[in-house]
Amino acid sequence: MAENGDQGRHQEVGHKSLLQSDALYQYILETSVYPREPEAMKELRELTAKHPWNIMTTSADEGQFLNMLLKLINAKNTMEIGVYTGYSLLATALALPEDGKILAMDINRDNYELGLPIIEKAGVAHKIDFKEGPALPVLDQMIEDGKYHGTFDFIFVDADKDNYINYHKRLIDLVKVGGVIGYDNTLWNGSVVAPPDAPMRKYVRYYRDFVLELNKALAADPRIEICMLPVGDGITLCRRAS
Repeated sequence: MAENGDQGRHQEVGHKSLLQSDALYQYILETSVYPREPEAMKELRELTAKHPWNIMTTSADEGQFLNMLLKLINAKNTMEIGVYTGYSLLATALALPEDGKILAMDINRDNYELGLPIIEKAGVAHKIDFKEGPALPVLDQMIEDGKYHGTFDFIFVDADKDNYINYHKRLIDLVKVGGVIGYDNTLWNGSVVAPPDAPMRKYVRYYRDFVLELNKALAADPRIEICMLPVGDGITLCRRAS
């Protein structure tokens, strides 16, 4: 978010753009994103802006990117870990075919239910199987069952950064060969290149090392091809190659 007193900095709620020019980011939003944003996504974005934890939301440009990506890969069976009010979930649901499915997991059902009426009004709630609680036990059970190996076309992770490595160890078995896992916040407020003694918010400093560890692990994982993009707060796409 913009620092106090930094004149001209972008004030968009959920703004995480790493572009040096906020005017350029505003141009992207106003020229490409907002004119094409589905009405339901706009309504959910504006609702989320009033929530005290709105910094957790997926940015509008990243929502547009995810929606396009899912269509490009013809995704049908997907998973989302970390839902919040459901902006990225709605972007996914709108992109999937009528019989598409999303397994959505979050520790807080109340936040999800804030956005649920909008998701229902958009006519895509039937695609979502929401589970409240930690995702790791669910993933472990799915792996133990044996019937979910390689069944997911796309998985999006925007949750507890200290468990990203643990998620990856499991998700690599659940995504199909040729499928994609997207890890959000992999540039983590730009802190990944900040010196250790740089001033940072407490939560940024706490999770920074976990994000750095993840980025190193993904770069060294021979089972995937990766692409790190400076969209939102950084998203790393991992295509399972083997």
